[in-house]
Amino acid sequence: MTSIDDYRQTRESLHAVAEQLLAGPEYSRSKTIRLIPVPGGFATVREPRLAVRADVLLLDDLPIGKLDGATITELAAAAGVEPGMPEGVYASRTTFDPNAPLFVDARQSRILTSAYGLGDAALRALAPDRTPVLWPEHFDLGIDIDEVNYGVSPGDALIGEPYAYVGPWRPRTGDFWNQSFGAARTIAELADLDAITEFFREGRRRAAE
Repeated sequence: MTSIDDYRQTRESLHAVAEQLLAGPEYSRSKTIRLIPVPGGFATVREPRLAVRADVLLLDDLPIGKLDGATITELAAAAGVEPGMPEGVYASRTTFDPNAPLFVDARQSRILTSAYGLGDAALRALAPDRTPVLWPEHFDLGIDIDEVNYGVSPGDALIGEPYAYVGPWRPRTGDFWNQSFGAARTIAELADLDAITEFFREGRRRAAE
């Protein structure tokens, strides 16, 4: 298996965990689906206090079990929560079988969660008055300002690796806008926090023109 395959499978498994093991129980108990980046992973913002760090599930900061090779059903039972989607909140969803083994490579998970950490810092630098949210539906971290979305995606069918994006609600034209939804640059291409922040700032300037 190539590292590209490892990353894709890790991303798909973590997306399923975010929806079915974090957001679903959080919605059942606290009526929110918001998640946030945390060092090395991501977490719920309200009860139950569930988090992923690399390839481990935590409850109240205590390790519950390794994700790789386990099932969502098994991990939910160990954490004492009912797994499932946040029903009635959004239509699209992952189709991952909760009884199928997860594939989570720790190294690939760190690549993904590092992108969230950089994105969170860049978005806060762009708009200190906004709180970035990791949305389980698309598994991307983002904010919106003046009808423009700014965020970081862990990758998808269009771009297979983590990338930063600027997505105006109304289409823009010009060299900066290189995607049908707006503009995107891979995290590898941008390389560091300053470059990601400047990409967002340039997108804000261009969107305002």
